Amino acid sequence: MNDLALKAAENLSRIRESNPLVHNITNYVVMNYTANALLSLGASPVMAHAENEVEEMVSFAGALVLNIGTLSDPWIRAMITAGARARAMGTPVILDPVGSGATTLRTRTATRIIREAGVTLIRGNASEILSLQQEGSGTRGVDAVDTVADAANMASDLATELGVTIAITGPEDIVTDGTRTARILGGHPLMAKVTGTGCTATAIAGAFAAVDPDPFTAACSALAFFGLAGQRAGEQASAPGSFMIALLDALYTLTPEELKSECHIDVLPPAETAGETGKLSR
Repeated sequence: MNDLALKAAENLSRIRESNPLVHNITNYVVMNYTANALLSLGASPVMAHAENEVEEMVSFAGALVLNIGTLSDPWIRAMITAGARARAMGTPVILDPVGSGATTLRTRTATRIIREAGVTLIRGNASEILSLQQEGSGTRGVDAVDTVADAANMASDLATELGVTIAITGPEDIVTDGTRTARILGGHPLMAKVTGTGCTATAIAGAFAAVDPDPFTAACSALAFFGLAGQRAGEQASAPGSFMIALLDALYTLTPEELKSECHIDVLPPAETAGETGKLSR
């Protein structure tokens, strides 16, 4: 157990005591499941993407989550508008750059949101994150293709360049703000067999950011919680369908004390990475 594990338990307690409102502008594929995951955690989700209401809606929220999974021009405008309002209010903005690097539209939209919407935390897989640094290099859609070591080093540089915290999720999760870096272990192979687990992790990071003003510790807390919930769900489920239900149950039943004692968060020295050959895919 370390200070980050203690902080994760404290943040989980805060969420369940305060039920923070998390404003999501997210994709059609995951909208329902994401809302249920936030409810199971103890947060209050709202899914509002109409351009003419997002400024008002985000003014009530503890965090704003922007997800570019199913883009359209009106949604892009809504994300920029909501993000600008959140930035003016000091509300944390969490970006999930789904598929960034796969198409020009996705990559340019992600970089525009980072530039204009006051993003404080970015969560993605390795190829999505690396595309933000290497615009135009290309990826295999939403499949990660880079090693954990390369991703961690480049994410640290990118976090410093952009002034944000970056979370890369996969079999080993990496969180860095350019100065501090942590590795979080957990999850289950079934997480890669269902759609939307990464998007759900981003939404959960929004809930933790709503109660913790430090994006780095908020992200570590969120991924430690989600990873442990995924691990428990995988132990109960036999296949992808039952896993989705078991994951919601695990998000609901996992206690702060269990999170504190069972999560795996390692603080890494600046030069250390998570390994030379591992792949990130969640």
